[in-house]
Amino acid sequence: MAFGMTRDVLRPTDSSRADRVTYVELFFDLMFVLALTQLSAYLSENQTPLGAFEGVIMVCALWWAWVSTTWVTNWLDPVKLAVRGAVVALGFIALVMSVSIAEAFGDRAWAFAVAYVVLQIGRTGFIVWATVRHDRRVAHDFALILGWTAVGGALWIVGAVLPPAGQLPLWTAALALELLGTILGYPVPGRGRVLLQSWDLSGPHIAERTALFVLIAVGEGLLVTGLAFVEKESSASSVASLVTAFVAAAAAWWIYFDHGERVGAEAIEESDEPGRLARTAYTWVHLPIIGGIVLMSVGDKEMLSQPDQRSVAATIVIVGGPLLFLAGTALFRRTLERRWPRAQLLGLVGLAALAGMALFLPVLNALGLSIAAAILLAGVAAAETIERVRRGRRAGG
Repeated sequence: MAFGMTRDVLRPTDSSRADRVTYVELFFDLMFVLALTQLSAYLSENQTPLGAFEGVIMVCALWWAWVSTTWVTNWLDPVKLAVRGAVVALGFIALVMSVSIAEAFGDRAWAFAVAYVVLQIGRTGFIVWATVRHDRRVAHDFALILGWTAVGGALWIVGAVLPPAGQLPLWTAALALELLGTILGYPVPGRGRVLLQSWDLSGPHIAERTALFVLIAVGEGLLVTGLAFVEKESSASSVASLVTAFVAAAAAWWIYFDHGERVGAEAIEESDEPGRLARTAYTWVHLPIIGGIVLMSVGDKEMLSQPDQRSVAATIVIVGGPLLFLAGTALFRRTLERRWPRAQLLGLVGLAALAGMALFLPVLNALGLSIAAAILLAGVAAAETIERVRRGRRAGG
């Protein structure tokens, strides 16, 4: 066979490297620190329905670019020189995408679209080339994915050269096509479709990679809050805002990491269909978790900049972030453990009531609303830990 990499670069299944997260993968993740910072800044400056929808498109694109790369490095061994070089190259493309976010619906639409498409097609094409001589089933599956990715890429590129009225619908259609592909198994006439039930994945690798991205997102929120605090003169409200942002971030960390990472790794390892479970729990369900954390950083900035304001936009941002995060973590736990976490459901009810009160009886300003939301998150974290201790389960980390 003339086509394909001669050297086998698949992850070894019989060594400690099978589940290991490598340093080059963490280097790739660094590009998304900038991406998340730029995204939260964009959402902060565009608090309109259109700006919110554009933000959703960018969150989905960034998450899809990152999580798809994680799936590829679950198959390929980043310790091997060729794979390491590919991940570094993908990191540069991710950097170009990240610096284009602020003007993704403006002058840099073409840069964002081209970088996204090159990253998606280049990564998928690389795994086909790397595996076709060594695991024909993997190469076949990713060749099907490559076909769908190319069609979606055309929508991204065409949308980038159109005016905003045409850009947003085409980019929405491109993301919808990629989502549809994961649901249907990327079918191609005459070539079959991807059968996720046959995929044998490393649960610990996927769980740890995703947990590290969650940690990056939480850290990005603290970075944004810290920079906003540094730019202001110290006052009672600014100090209270900083403390509140920290409490909310710590509570979010606790809710996710006290239980989630370990349970996810165990569930995938024990599942009869690890590929299907990993797709649901990590590719899909983690999107609202990441989106919620990003929105929380926007709310923290809003609280610091205008602590006394009372507006619909501020309420949606400040309460919507924790609400979205808790909804995502509740779904995550339901997917893995087949049960709804009671503390998180109660937290969602509390946040919904808080949002309703703020919208219809605006007695709380932005700072008061943020403090109430942070207290609710901390309460959920404490209640979950108490329940875990009573059930005799160990902490996740």
